[in-house]
Amino acid sequence: MEKVNVLVVSRTHSYEGFLKDLQAVDPRVVARDATGLFLDELRRDGITDPMIPRIEEMVQRDGALGVDPGTEGRSLDSLLSEAEVAFGVIMWPKNIISRAPGLKWFHIGGTGIDRYVNSEIFDGRITVTNSRGVLAVPIAEYVMAFIFTLAKNIPRLRRAKLERRWERFDTIELAGGTLGIIGMGAIGTQVARMAKGVGMKVIATRRSANRHEHGIGHVDEVYPRNDLLEMLAESDFLVLALPLTAETRKLVGEPELRAMKPTAHLINVSRGPIIDEPVLIRALQEGWIAGAGLDVFEKEPLPLESELWGMPNVIFSHHMAGKTDRRGYHISRLFCENLTRYVSGQPLFNIVSRGRGY
Repeated sequence: MEKVNVLVVSRTHSYEGFLKDLQAVDPRVVARDATGLFLDELRRDGITDPMIPRIEEMVQRDGALGVDPGTEGRSLDSLLSEAEVAFGVIMWPKNIISRAPGLKWFHIGGTGIDRYVNSEIFDGRITVTNSRGVLAVPIAEYVMAFIFTLAKNIPRLRRAKLERRWERFDTIELAGGTLGIIGMGAIGTQVARMAKGVGMKVIATRRSANRHEHGIGHVDEVYPRNDLLEMLAESDFLVLALPLTAETRKLVGEPELRAMKPTAHLINVSRGPIIDEPVLIRALQEGWIAGAGLDVFEKEPLPLESELWGMPNVIFSHHMAGKTDRRGYHISRLFCENLTRYVSGQPLFNIVSRGRGY
């Protein structure tokens, strides 16, 4: 293998010195940052996307990713024409396959691929990897924060404080309660571990399960997908931590929400369309379930006219469960590890299957 040209085309999960770290993987690696050139192209084409201001902010704040004289005076097309490996997130240059004929591997800095599973990078010519699993612990922490906030009714305490009102009320004990999880990937596994740490019983459904099983890791009971309603009926808190695919879209609708306890709470840190959102709103209004903690929605940003904004039994955040102060470090470390495997001819971690949807 001669030199390996690595091109960073969309920078939200990198850091100052990232290029140096990439080049330190192997003497054959030549890393280039084309983010600024890519932003110029987006502006020229009049493309708007919520990610663009974030990328622009990082470029302005952090400056260059490292010493990179190789991009001076170069066009984006010339850099793409040399690229063998590309690193990006959410967006990449249009027609990248034809503009980068030597591209063999694209790493997506995020986890979910639902937004672009039908794009040209999945035409089968190149290998695509993503960053699933590296943020499992902080996202699981976020889930537990939602659970504690709902169980102890922190919003009610905050309202009482702002109104200078002394108010005592009962809260929910987590120890001895039951946590249900749909999606036992890396995030679901970490949620199960943390929930067991506070004394909860953990039950879950697993796509691959074909029978009822007991004592799998930190999970007390695993239900096959066909027994989902039974699992929901047992759950005091339900956590959704699964990818959005054709199979999981609107997985949680009226039958599922009506199967839950009226005292139960729903937590979603996966993708908004996994829930039938209008049905969820009705369930929260009519008391089918007690409340919800949501980090994702069918449409983002959440429209101002959405009834979820004013619901006292709902807490939510802005698709940021994995947005931590070390997010870029974790994702970049995974990419560097995979780059080491690439140049040495080893199988890559986190290869994405278009058919599976993750």
